[in-house]
Amino acid sequence: MKRREFLVAGTASMAVVAVAQPAIAQTSRTTFLVCTGAWSAGWSWKKVHPLMAAGGHRLVVPTYTGLGEREHLASSSNDLETHIQDMLAVIKYEDLRDIVLVGHSYGGMVATGVADRARDRITQLVYLDAFVPTDGQSLMDVGPPAVRQRMQELAKAGDGWRVPSNPIPSDTSEADVKWISERRLPQSIRCFEQPLKMRGGDLTLPRSYVYFTRVPPADPFRPFAERARNDPSWRYYELDASHSAHVTAPEALARLLQTIVS
Repeated sequence: MKRREFLVAGTASMAVVAVAQPAIAQTSRTTFLVCTGAWSAGWSWKKVHPLMAAGGHRLVVPTYTGLGEREHLASSSNDLETHIQDMLAVIKYEDLRDIVLVGHSYGGMVATGVADRARDRITQLVYLDAFVPTDGQSLMDVGPPAVRQRMQELAKAGDGWRVPSNPIPSDTSEADVKWISERRLPQSIRCFEQPLKMRGGDLTLPRSYVYFTRVPPADPFRPFAERARNDPSWRYYELDASHSAHVTAPEALARLLQTIVS
């Protein structure tokens, strides 16, 4: 390549960079705070972290008391309120603001309580295949009637106060099944029995519901999905994934979360 051609090519490539840079700068940085599902913890979202970071966002996934790296704090006294307080403490001490609060599965119970008490810090609420309670309801109240009996029987068959985890979705890879199985822990039954106590009345935050459509035979989330789909105050989405999309379909989940905030 002649010197003149080289200089022209170099100038053109610099121009491309100059044009591309503002597009990156214009990407708004959003903080996503995730309330995880039962028996799980922050570790389970490791595949999603780099994907959200690549989009210019921050993903914060705390671990509840008694689970994951905090398993040494497992206690029969741990309940829904314990986990709500865990999340509120992260918001306070990390000084999180303008949060997109995400609740997955059981985390919908936690997220609803957190949103009730930290309304000034949260811009919108996203439920991922999650329970959506109202004031005075427990997970056992909002789930199918068989859930209560099953959980109580499982706790009694074990140590009397903890419920072992649900089966792992069938489309999970063998490597991920091993990874998950080594880290999931039984959870205090009081987390599922304790009613949510709202302090500020009905939530008026913008809300979205994401329904994972690869459903098991007994699907406890369909009623919440149908309610959201038919309610104009909600935004409704579907994702072709099984219940643990953050493990089995992290790319699709990350794209959808970014679409919701865009």
